[in-house]
Amino acid sequence: MKKTIVSVIAISCALAAFAARDVKPAAMAGAEGDALASGREGKVLIDQFPKTGQASALTAPAIQGQTTIGKCYQKPRKWLVFEMKYTTFVKWQDQLTFTWHILLESKSATEKDREDKKAPYSYYTTSVTYSNIPQGSHAASVVLPPSILERYGYAKAIGVVISNKNGDTLGGQSESEIQGIKGGTLWWNDEKIMSAKDNKTGDVMIERRQGLLERSKTIWGLVSPNDYEIVEM
Repeated sequence: MKKTIVSVIAISCALAAFAARDVKPAAMAGAEGDALASGREGKVLIDQFPKTGQASALTAPAIQGQTTIGKCYQKPRKWLVFEMKYTTFVKWQDQLTFTWHILLESKSATEKDREDKKAPYSYYTTSVTYSNIPQGSHAASVVLPPSILERYGYAKAIGVVISNKNGDTLGGQSESEIQGIKGGTLWWNDEKIMSAKDNKTGDVMIERRQGLLERSKTIWGLVSPNDYEIVEM
């Protein structure tokens, strides 16, 4: 059963109005007015897209070694790992930039705190640019550390837009299990959603936060490194 914003807090009229719209983003549908590359150079096929909910929560790989302080946590902690598989069709692609949009649901947090007055949803975004991409199958990924999962919950909406070095949109996808935010839409560009407030309290529904990391900056950079191309710093 899909989650619903209404079950968390009264939804704003603006957010409800958006739910009724049938929006097809240029990244997925090639709408007029957006820069789109053509031919083989402009084709990137998404073979596997990250899943919402607990499916993206993984225990980090363990590295054996000595430490002077020992373990601070005795039980394994879960990370939110968003992994994507894609295919390119030219011999070499100079650059590809993946812009990620992640929406976490507070009520799904694993650590509850009644005194922690946080918005029902938390929004994270970052862009990762890979270079010298040969023709074939590759992976792209970003992660959120355990403390963010524990405090702000699981991902309930995920979006990715892929662009080349010229800024042309080559592809993208979005998935959502939130009523009022449809999958297959550029929901992060709609201010009616991103600035929605609760009708009763006036509190914001979505809080913008920092912390979404490119995988190579974490322990996950040691996992299947051959699947990933060079990250532009």
